[in-house]
Formats: sequence, C-alpha cells, structure tokens
Amino acid sequence: MRWFDLWVYTALYWGALALTLWAFVDSLVRPAPAFVATGKLTKPGWAAITGVSAAVIFYFTPMSILGLPAVIAAIVYLVDVRPAVRGLPRGNSW
Repeated sequence: MRWFDLWVYTALYWGALALTLWAFVDSLVRPAPAFVATGKLTKPGWAAITGVSAAVIFYFTPMSILGLPAVIAAIVYLVDVRPAVRGLPRGNSW
C-alpha cells in the first residue's frame, strides 16, 4: 500500500508542477496590452502570481498548506485569464 501512496503523491507533485509552470510560461508569452484590454489583472501581476505558485509547488508539495492555493491560482489563470487573453490578436493590425 505504501508504494501506491508514493506513486500517487509523486504523480500529484509532478502534475501540479507542470500545471503551474505552464501557467507561468503562458503568462510570460502573452502580450501585456491584452491583459488590460480584457479587464484582467496586469501581465506582471499574473506573472508574479503564477511564478510564485510554481516556486511554492517546487519547494513544497501540492498537499501542503500553501500548495493548494498555488494550484488554484494556476487553474484560475488557465481557465479564466488565458482564454480571454488568447482570443485577442497579437501585434499590430498592419
């Protein structure tokens, strides 16, 4: 039974780390004016939130007291902010 627990915790750790890193990298790639145009928090704000979330998951576990809010922050970015920001065109209209 202990091996099963170890595999589950390991899968949760790497899955949460991948999720938070995906949110962090995506927040860095999106153009800054798109965040303001959609009425969301600014790009530096989301980059900081998702970056701290990735650091929390890396140094702690998703099962810690700080891990759950970190995963929730990344999920909020990926489910709410990313689709809104991604829908806007990049660069100039020329």
